[in-house]
Amino acid sequence: MRTKSIKKNKINVVTLGCSKNIYDSEILMGQLKANGKNVVHEDVNDDENIVVINTCGFIGKAKEESIDTILHYAQRKEAGEIDKVFVTGCLSERYKPDLEKEITNVDQFFGTHDLPNLLKVLEADYKHELIGERLTTTPKHYAYLKIAEGCDRPCSFCAIPLMRGGHVSTPIEEIVIEATKLAEKGIKEIMLIAQDLTYYGLDIYKKRALADLLKKLVKVDGIEWIRLHYAFPSGFPMDVLEVMKNEPKICNYLDIPLQHVNTELLKSMKRGTTREKTIDLIKKFRAAVPNMAIRTTLIVGYPGETEEMFQELKDFVEEMRFDRMGAFEYSHEENTGAFVLEDDVPEDVKFRRVNEIMEVQSQISWELNQQKVGKTFRCLFDRKDGEYFYGRTEFDSPDVDNDVLVNATKHYIKLGEFINIKINEAGDFDLYGEPV
Repeated sequence: MRTKSIKKNKINVVTLGCSKNIYDSEILMGQLKANGKNVVHEDVNDDENIVVINTCGFIGKAKEESIDTILHYAQRKEAGEIDKVFVTGCLSERYKPDLEKEITNVDQFFGTHDLPNLLKVLEADYKHELIGERLTTTPKHYAYLKIAEGCDRPCSFCAIPLMRGGHVSTPIEEIVIEATKLAEKGIKEIMLIAQDLTYYGLDIYKKRALADLLKKLVKVDGIEWIRLHYAFPSGFPMDVLEVMKNEPKICNYLDIPLQHVNTELLKSMKRGTTREKTIDLIKKFRAAVPNMAIRTTLIVGYPGETEEMFQELKDFVEEMRFDRMGAFEYSHEENTGAFVLEDDVPEDVKFRRVNEIMEVQSQISWELNQQKVGKTFRCLFDRKDGEYFYGRTEFDSPDVDNDVLVNATKHYIKLGEFINIKINEAGDFDLYGEPV
């Protein structure tokens, strides 16, 4: 590749959005490294001359962040600080013609399925034999493991199928190979991700095969925690709960975005469930695995959400007492099913509702955390920041859930290790303790 600079090409990959994007960037970097390229992730030295931005196009705020990032690097190119800027990922897949027209000094835009073409312009060959080979960007002891791409669900608020296509499962054998290679690198925790874990296997095995996959993964030496992210409430394969209950390596943790509880809104959202079915499902989870931590995500301000419907959602959160929860303001996305509806909940009302429901969850989290004081938990430690080591219980995923803090001025903890910690204090979202 010819460039204006005389320095050897250094490729900086910048990742925006979710864990699935992180995984995709890691695959791209693994391919580049296998081709002998000098590649880094989110380089802080600013000495790269080629930038690849892996964008998010999910909701309004994520799109803004992606566009701001593209403009930042386009300006650096204009100033002669870098030579080439390439854009890939969801935003690029969804809005490629518009982006090409509006941001003209980006060298090329690529979609979510364009990895071979992106590699080609970076003067690298796509190596099919690299199953499980990637440059992980997470701490050395945990990694995301994508088990399927795309989504077949018709959710009216979601643009993911427009950007990622239909659901395609990765064969069990390939996932096991990848998990084994991660374990050989020292990875102890893997987080299984997909747009919908519960759909896994329907396309290639003609049945929901998540439980079968888990039974294979628990046999991988070195992997000690397996965590499940992004399950769907309709058609949940209950045999997964049996495996979770019987296999100590499967964290008693489930991330299941419910989005809402009002039956009328769930129907408009095309979620394939009702209030009664949703409550029944949560009760079944807790009966099958009594100490399971349930994380969920909710949308407020969906078209037609009245104050009464919002109150129903708040009451539901109070009643269900989720261990972990996040809430988002509805984003009106073109070409989705809900785009034909009037976006009739004002922005200030959406903002208020998010804060109100998170205040409810904050109190629940505080109360649940008080019950942990005096108890001992096996924790995996991720980082040291200031005067504290930060770890997690099996009930917490990195970046989105609670932390366990240990005073670094009094105790030394090796990062990436499992340590038993006795909890002696608890806040809304964090626990404080000391090694036993």
